Amino acid sequence: MSEESFADRDGWIWLNGQLVAWRDAKVHMLTHTLHYGLGVFEGVRAYATPKGSCIFRLHDHTDRLFDSAHILGIEIPYSKDEVNEAQRETFRANELDEGYLRPMVFLGSEAMGLRAKGVSINLSIATWPWPDYMDADSREKGIKVRTSSYTRHHVNITMCKAKANGNYINSILALHEALDSGCDEALLLDNEGYVAEGSGENVFIVRDGVLHTPELTSCLDGITRSTVLALAKDEGLDIIERRITRDEVYICDEAFFTGTAAEVLPIRDLDGRTIGDGRRGPITGRLQTLYFDQVRGRRNVYPDWLSQV
Repeated sequence: MSEESFADRDGWIWLNGQLVAWRDAKVHMLTHTLHYGLGVFEGVRAYATPKGSCIFRLHDHTDRLFDSAHILGIEIPYSKDEVNEAQRETFRANELDEGYLRPMVFLGSEAMGLRAKGVSINLSIATWPWPDYMDADSREKGIKVRTSSYTRHHVNITMCKAKANGNYINSILALHEALDSGCDEALLLDNEGYVAEGSGENVFIVRDGVLHTPELTSCLDGITRSTVLALAKDEGLDIIERRITRDEVYICDEAFFTGTAAEVLPIRDLDGRTIGDGRRGPITGRLQTLYFDQVRGRRNVYPDWLSQV
């Protein structure tokens, strides 16, 4: 990642219906979401394909943005079609071949306080080049993970199906703890001690050729997760969504994370226990290859997953 500040760049950010010069896309210090965390966002990726730059599963990400807002009682003042086109427009304006898009819905500075009444609802969209979440070596050899001391949100403490700004304090604490201990990522358990997800990823394990992943209780319904499930089904893999214990991960044959940033990322070690052979396993490798072929337009299936910009 460049040392260049995110606030000091050339380019354009879409803000409330118009493209604004990157350095001029600012909000007031009393912006409600800055103080209380009530807002929703998406992480979206665009890839270079033989047909040009395409945003991967654009419509699904926008659907989830609207679902998140609805869960939190926020009414987005644009249609889904308008938000989809705004993301295309922003990507084109920044003249990128590949990159990350961040649409965010946030509350304005017209009023303060927990009532969150009388405040405007704003939409911003930024896009920028995003390097791989981990280096290429990690995609093959896998990453080192530790179980977090921080519990994943309970479903009645916060709204786990909303990709909400404030929810990610939990993830930041867990990730910092993992990094400080010499690991690459964190694995969070739910309030009953079952495996939930990573700091920003869903998790899968492989045991005896069967793919297992936590059921969607306290987990975010990941779009990369659903992509991998579809690819696994096409490969004829047996798939079980269920509660998974931490010690099951220790003795599984393979494990990996999925997410828009992480893509498909093998786990080689959890809490000092080697997973399988200590590197990417064959099923993880196959799903990883299928995923990259899919997002880069090298497969003819699921053409609606790629939206040209």
